[in-house]
Amino acid sequence: MDPAAVIIVIYLLAMLVIGAWGHRLKGMEDFHLAGRSIKLVLLTGTFCATIIGASATLGMAGLGFSKGLPGAWWMLSGTAGLLVLATFFAERVRASGCSTLPDLVGSFYGERVRFVASALIIISWVGVIAVQIVACGKVLVAVFGGNETLFMAACTAVFVLYTAHGGQSSVIRTDLVQLMIILVGMIVLFSKALEVAGPGLIFSQSFPTSADMGGWNVLSMLLVVGSAYLVGPDMYSRLLSAHTPREAKISAAIAAVILIPLAFLITSLGIFARSLYPGASPELAIPVLLTGLLSPAMEGLVAAALLAAFMSSADTSLMTATSILTLDIYRKARPATSEEKLMALSRLFVLIIGLLALALAVSLPSIIKTLLIAYTVFTSGLLLPVIAGFYRERLGLTPSGALAALLGGGVTAIFLGQTYPLLGMAVSAAFLFGVSWLEKQYTEQECKSVV
Repeated sequence: MDPAAVIIVIYLLAMLVIGAWGHRLKGMEDFHLAGRSIKLVLLTGTFCATIIGASATLGMAGLGFSKGLPGAWWMLSGTAGLLVLATFFAERVRASGCSTLPDLVGSFYGERVRFVASALIIISWVGVIAVQIVACGKVLVAVFGGNETLFMAACTAVFVLYTAHGGQSSVIRTDLVQLMIILVGMIVLFSKALEVAGPGLIFSQSFPTSADMGGWNVLSMLLVVGSAYLVGPDMYSRLLSAHTPREAKISAAIAAVILIPLAFLITSLGIFARSLYPGASPELAIPVLLTGLLSPAMEGLVAAALLAAFMSSADTSLMTATSILTLDIYRKARPATSEEKLMALSRLFVLIIGLLALALAVSLPSIIKTLLIAYTVFTSGLLLPVIAGFYRERLGLTPSGALAALLGGGVTAIFLGQTYPLLGMAVSAAFLFGVSWLEKQYTEQECKSVV
């Protein structure tokens, strides 16, 4: 049997075993938030593993292939957002006692806004999961050939099964192991590519901008991708699972620092691939390197590292969407539902969302393009209402203003976000402050007329 195939099979089976092993779930908080008991090392590991997904590997290497070293701004933008989150908001998020990001938004603005935020996140995050599934298929086809849909279904089955079994605890345990595999695999591939192409290729690169990626492109990426980490529901699910508010803050900051050198390492892989295999597709830069430069055993190791990157992002996104669907939509609609039934429904929702993402994965465009669409729609609606919500009384914000911002920003991004990526944020800001001001003026006039 092919050594690469053996390593991939061992990896997938190991993830199932690790995901299935663990303490007995005692209730909904155990399933959705790992009992709020995750300490610093595990928390840092799951932050990093969640962030290093399809966009941070295949996508960012593709940017390195087509844009040069400034392609690293994809992950650097995320680390910037994560550092802001750690510095100013992480402790407050964990101390809120909320269960999800929409739960936090609802505590700011009420139930209507909570529901709209929930719907917006679930729709966007099904796309995020689908991107990871597509990436699994691309890598396995590059290594072994064969049916991409079959490979996507096999990988989906693995992370859906262990997520449904153990919830957040299974996701976090597998994430730490997968992070170790990712780091080893990326370093092995970088070392081999550096040996063949030489370091001069990297030192000759332009940074922070290049002829193919100017300052406006960098700014747009900083705002859109950075915002997705600043108010990302997957980031908040990690913070809310932390043992203490302080551990939430420290782990987010450490994760951001770890990811900075990794951003340059992965982008460099795309630069090496362009030099060695100029006819390759940009988003297949890493698969081309691993099939062209590595022995079968090392090929299997790096392929497993890539699958670890994709599945560690997919399982977190799946768990995030499941928690929001269960806690913020179903439980709110049917508050009398027993905890036992909610647990069963949580597992069912894991399966349903996983299947929806797999179905969507079959028809997706490129990795970076799809994620930019999802992130643009999500951040356009949610960024300002969430961040401003911490200061809502000082800013005079109202539930109607937040609702208008969510809908106005999100809808604008759906129709115009690909052409004008920052327009949705501007519309959201105008609605948030404009409608809040008008509502306050109307309320004051009503009070005066009654008096």
